[in-house]
Amino acid sequence: MSVARDLHPVAWWCWAVGLAVGASCTTNPFVLGLLVAVATTTVLACRGDQPWARSFRLYLWLAVIVLVVRVLFRILVGGNDAGHVLVALPELPLPDWAAGISVLGPFSREELLAALYEGLRLATLLLAVGAANALANPKRLMRSLPPALYEIGTAMVVAITVIPQLADSARRVRAAQQLRGGERGRVRGLRRLLVPILEDAFERSLSLAAGMDARGYGRSGTASAGQRRSTGALMIVGLLGIVVGTYAFLDSTAPRVLAWPMLVLGITAALAGFVLAGRRVQRTRYRPERWRAAEVAVALSGAAVGVGLWLVQRHDLTVAHPSVLVVPTLSLSAVVAALVGVLPVFVAPPPLTAQNRAAAAVVPEPTTEPTPEVVA
Repeated sequence: MSVARDLHPVAWWCWAVGLAVGASCTTNPFVLGLLVAVATTTVLACRGDQPWARSFRLYLWLAVIVLVVRVLFRILVGGNDAGHVLVALPELPLPDWAAGISVLGPFSREELLAALYEGLRLATLLLAVGAANALANPKRLMRSLPPALYEIGTAMVVAITVIPQLADSARRVRAAQQLRGGERGRVRGLRRLLVPILEDAFERSLSLAAGMDARGYGRSGTASAGQRRSTGALMIVGLLGIVVGTYAFLDSTAPRVLAWPMLVLGITAALAGFVLAGRRVQRTRYRPERWRAAEVAVALSGAAVGVGLWLVQRHDLTVAHPSVLVVPTLSLSAVVAALVGVLPVFVAPPPLTAQNRAAAAVVPEPTTEPTPEVVA
């Protein structure tokens, strides 16, 4: 059996980004359902017992809310009598300057399917991020960041731990209220539950930020004002170049001079900014995070999902983006590309839990020293 240990957090985020890229390349509900099943199965099999591991349930509810809101929004502004009308709602008149926009009106089956497809894709993207938050240790993730990103590590860790802290606060507040008893009405019970949860989560976030600040996280170092300005300018130029180059690369009507040249310029400027920012950050490492075969396999499985579904989008458009007029179909390549993401269930080591730590503490360490003889 594999030795229980926590996988490198960057490997989990690489896997999750691959799932998110694959979900953005398709609107096929069957492929998206496979990605949701892959993410859920991996979280249930590979998560530990830390507070952030219980946050995936909140992401599931948030994904359901996003899907419902997307359908409701399509009902509100997507009235169209083309196709099979399901509900004939009254259309509200709008002024002339809002031509082309309709409020309510007849709602067809094709519009419902289109809203479900788009909402399911957005929900899958959200679940991919939730899976990474539930599997990766946020504190180890910040410790693994390169020096160039070390200054924003505090803000990033506080941001990605909000939902895990809400889940842990909800569990503790619910247990405390059950012990105290009292009113159990839905409205009053919800108010008595939400206020302590939000207060406790905010207090824990502020305590985390204060603890990081006391230990020197996010410090600016000994750089002069000119060095900080030059680093910031390079980062801004790099960001603008990457944004413009990516837009021109995706838009075939844009001038080609704005595609690859701007993208290369942006990446070069961003890398130069990273190097300058990393030189003024000096830190020590205790037990540095190491990449092993399991980390490489997990990261490559996520990359395989993203590349595989991107190829499906390029060469089999009817499978990647099916029409709402026909039943979506599946291909062997799409199914294999989606199911590759479940590889971490078989290659990732068992996560560290309280039970594993207790068992490791009980087992005595082997010794080579001879046992002294007892003299009567």
